[in-house]
Amino acid sequence: MRAIQGALIVASSIQIVLGYSQIWGLLSRFFSPLGMAPVIGLVGLGLIQRGFPALGNCVEIGIPMLLLIVGLSQYLKHLRPLRDIPIFERFPVLICVTIVWIYSVILTASGAYRHKPTITQNSCRTDRANLISTAPWFMFPYPLQWGPPTFSAGHSFAMMSGVIVSMVESTGAYKAASRLAIATPPPAYVLSRGIGWQGIGILLDGLYGTGTGSTVSVENVGLLGLTRVGSRRVVQISAGFMIFFSTLGKFGAVFASIPFPIFAAIYCVLFGLVAAVGISFLQFTNMNSMRNLIITGLTLFLGISVPQFFNQYWTSSHHGPVHTNAGWFNAFLNTILSSPATVGLIVAVFLDNTLEVERSKKDRGMPWWVKFRTFRGDNRNEEFYALPFNLNRFFPPT
Repeated sequence: MRAIQGALIVASSIQIVLGYSQIWGLLSRFFSPLGMAPVIGLVGLGLIQRGFPALGNCVEIGIPMLLLIVGLSQYLKHLRPLRDIPIFERFPVLICVTIVWIYSVILTASGAYRHKPTITQNSCRTDRANLISTAPWFMFPYPLQWGPPTFSAGHSFAMMSGVIVSMVESTGAYKAASRLAIATPPPAYVLSRGIGWQGIGILLDGLYGTGTGSTVSVENVGLLGLTRVGSRRVVQISAGFMIFFSTLGKFGAVFASIPFPIFAAIYCVLFGLVAAVGISFLQFTNMNSMRNLIITGLTLFLGISVPQFFNQYWTSSHHGPVHTNAGWFNAFLNTILSSPATVGLIVAVFLDNTLEVERSKKDRGMPWWVKFRTFRGDNRNEEFYALPFNLNRFFPPT
């Protein structure tokens, strides 16, 4: 834990520097609708293993959850049993999780999994590992709770690769969230600001010893589209709830007891929605162009197949294809090339900025895209991206 803390603290500097120096925003000038469409699509499709493959470990819970959430959020979304409140459109996840969770508790209590294989019990039971009974009532996190962090170049470089992957996937998620919220594409300044704050979050993760870094929640982006709730006030209130309930160990243990196939069913909907949003960016490009078809197809195919090769290689050999005497170098490249969105960004940006660039500006969608690069490029940016509590005085748009 102390080594992870030190690695997170060092690796957070990448996002802090690239964000607040505006370098990441400057690099975004090489992004276009054509390049970002498959990248955003891969942000959703790249998490395919957390969908039906995980749901299939407990189909008696996962399938009802999948059918229920699609039914409530799509077929019954206009049904309003409580006056004018569209509860099935706004709260499908809460309603469905509660119903199926109670159903899974009944199955567990009735002994339905008593003589089942271990993998089935781990996936389906709600009382595994005695989570609730062993969790403390109160737990107050504080900085350096595992002791002073230790710093190692190898660990830091390995963590940096994860931070770079997080930065790429977060950028795709920002673009998807803006589209689902019917907002303008985030300008370069907003992208940089988001990455910078994300770096601050990773720094705090290292200081508090969370064990993992912070990144954009892809499922929350999909949830934005599913519920049509894009208010930042909701996010702020939710953050307050999370901070408060993080001190209640029993409360967290209750949620940890939810069988993962329930989440996997939700992911099937939310990750698919994010992938579809990415593909929708192609409407701003000319898909009758063979150049654009080649770039889109190659990006999607390599973005899925290259990480799959790396993951299969790891499963069989217990190390990645990059296997040299330098462990940090191995971890760095193996992590980068195991991320669908990162592989997709590398391929898309390279091809889109080297193949017939000048002759293809209109086909790439640049006339529509270029006006959103700067904060002052569209009057609506002030409404969508101004910081709350008048914080723009301290972080003015540049």
